[in-house]
Amino acid sequence: MKTSVKSADRALDVFEAFSLRQRPLSLSEIAEAIGAPASSCHGLIRTLESRGYLYEAGRRLLYPTRRLHDVARAILAHDPVLERVEPELARLRDATRETVILGKRQDDGVVYLDVLEGLHTIRYSADPGEVKPLHSSAIGKAILGALPQDELEGLLQQLDLPRVTKHTLTTANRLAKDIAAGRKRGYFVTHGENVADVMAVSTSLALNDEPYGIAIAGPIQRMEPMLTEHGARLAKIRKALAEATSP
Repeated sequence: MKTSVKSADRALDVFEAFSLRQRPLSLSEIAEAIGAPASSCHGLIRTLESRGYLYEAGRRLLYPTRRLHDVARAILAHDPVLERVEPELARLRDATRETVILGKRQDDGVVYLDVLEGLHTIRYSADPGEVKPLHSSAIGKAILGALPQDELEGLLQQLDLPRVTKHTLTTANRLAKDIAAGRKRGYFVTHGENVADVMAVSTSLALNDEPYGIAIAGPIQRMEPMLTEHGARLAKIRKALAEATSP
């Protein structure tokens, strides 16, 4: 079950508003963007200014400083998971030339922790921090497939399975059969189930006893002929990371 703190939500919404509009904004524009009254937004903006995250970029206009970038860069540079897996992810991206994604379960979804975009002009694009449904994403299926069978069966009866595209599996029975097939072949596949023209292949792995998933994603017409080869590459990277992180 998702929970949120309104003040934290609004602070993050402020930065996402700047990211979307890519220009200085007035207080009223910020308030409109985050869906808050200007009166309650005023205190939030003053706090962000006093902490050095916003500055006046013109008369009655505000813009983020580099502080957020520097803080985020320092955090990212010491991410214990990415430090261990990113070199392997980069090798996988270079070998396949497709987009490679690292994700982890978050409630009933998968949060993308790292995205290395493919080298083709036409490729699958996504951003770290995006959240995708468990049932329609390849990483979600891989994480579901790593669960004990009794736990999986119980979860499938509770999960909402909304239709994302016309190819999305929206019944527990169909999804269970698809996960069983993925377990048998050693990798999991989405065929236009999350993005209509995109195929992804994924495997799960354990890091610090926590389940993660790695996926290769790209246009269906390019991914389909390479499916078995991509599955083999994922098995190889899973083994390499297991050996690298074992005591």
